Amino acid sequence: MLKTNYEEMYHALTNFFAPSQLLTGDAISRDYGHDEMESVFHLPDVLVFPTSTDEVAQVMRLANQYDVPVIARGAGTGLVGGCVAIEGGILLDLSKMNHILELDEENAVLVTEAGVMLKDIADYAQQHGYLYAPDPGEKTATIGGNISTNAGGMRAVKYGVTRNSVQALTVVTAKGDIVELGGKVVKNSSGFDLKDLFIGSEGTLGIVTTATLKLLPLPKFSTSLLVPFNDFSDAIANVPRILNSGITPTALEFFEADSIKYWEQFTNKTFPENGFAAYLLLTLDGQQQESVESAYETLAELCLDNKAVDAFVLDNAELKKQVWSARDSFLEAIKNSTPKMDEVDVVVPRSAIAEFISFTHQYAKDNQIRIPGFGHAGDGNLHLYICKDNYSETDWQEKLAATFDALYQKATELKGKISGEHGIGFAKKHYLATSSSVAELELMRTVKSAIDPNNILNPQKVI
Repeated sequence: MLKTNYEEMYHALTNFFAPSQLLTGDAISRDYGHDEMESVFHLPDVLVFPTSTDEVAQVMRLANQYDVPVIARGAGTGLVGGCVAIEGGILLDLSKMNHILELDEENAVLVTEAGVMLKDIADYAQQHGYLYAPDPGEKTATIGGNISTNAGGMRAVKYGVTRNSVQALTVVTAKGDIVELGGKVVKNSSGFDLKDLFIGSEGTLGIVTTATLKLLPLPKFSTSLLVPFNDFSDAIANVPRILNSGITPTALEFFEADSIKYWEQFTNKTFPENGFAAYLLLTLDGQQQESVESAYETLAELCLDNKAVDAFVLDNAELKKQVWSARDSFLEAIKNSTPKMDEVDVVVPRSAIAEFISFTHQYAKDNQIRIPGFGHAGDGNLHLYICKDNYSETDWQEKLAATFDALYQKATELKGKISGEHGIGFAKKHYLATSSSVAELELMRTVKSAIDPNNILNPQKVI
């Protein structure tokens, strides 16, 4: 049974939406009560499938009128409960807004609806000779979700994060206004940069419905380099050397032997060149084959001069695909190795990566808790997974809370931040509060209150 104001709002919605676009009660699948991590659960009261910006605006106008919370959802691949309807209300499933609207080759931009999956954008761009640079690991995430969390990914070291590839947004506000922010222009100093305010706001300030994305010429040549080490600290010590070499790799990833072990158990495959303690995985791209070859030869020699055991050039397409496919599957493999897990998505200065990893190893050993992980070494973003294994639920929750406290405190001590790209959502809200200054939090709350005075957009998230 819906609350009275929800019932009135639902009947108002039926004037604008077909019955197939509105679900309530038992008709809503439990899958809509959680995201990929499943650590936060709550079902919405009403599930709506809009197909246009105008329909999203209509929902927001009615929600604002009847004081009903609204949460936007893409593919549900988040890890912090950001798309979960904590207070019930309306969940907007934007997956039907999945059309690429325009390829403007003169301005090198792609205009797309928010529900288009990242892999479809990347494939479409590539088919037309372009690169959409952001490359988060979860390729089935929607572009709206990527924008909501300012997702980074493996090419961030060279091309930046999602924010660096968004030129314009269409956003629906809490009151149901439709605003166009940014444009096809490449520079803009016309008032406040509202576009960037909405990027990374996790749906708490407005709902992104379309995006204009920057495209780059597709590199003609790309080669990867797999560099093994006998000690993780030796691997990490080479990160600043690589980045200060004058050569900027497209990707610079770090992982250890345990991630490979879980992947091999999960897939029944053998990782190429396994048996080492730690690895750096680099990609280099460019328009001339000679420059790419020169770059990877220089970086291979640099690493070999600094305790690398070897440097394997993945110039075979199948071998390159196998290694990168493994890297993309580490999260799934770790998840498969334990009954339950939760994640830490810290980002620290690159100079502090080794210290943070060393601290994590020692903490795991001292407290008998498994914390495998991997990360984007090029930008200091580490993904660590706290595993339940054989602990009882009570002991697991105690271990989890203590581990979160320890790892986030260490990241803060090292002048890092608690999330590099997964966002805060509901699950990490407490840790943002404890690691941010009072003034910083007050500024965030002031912005939220000004843009969403009734607090109906994704309440109880971020702040």
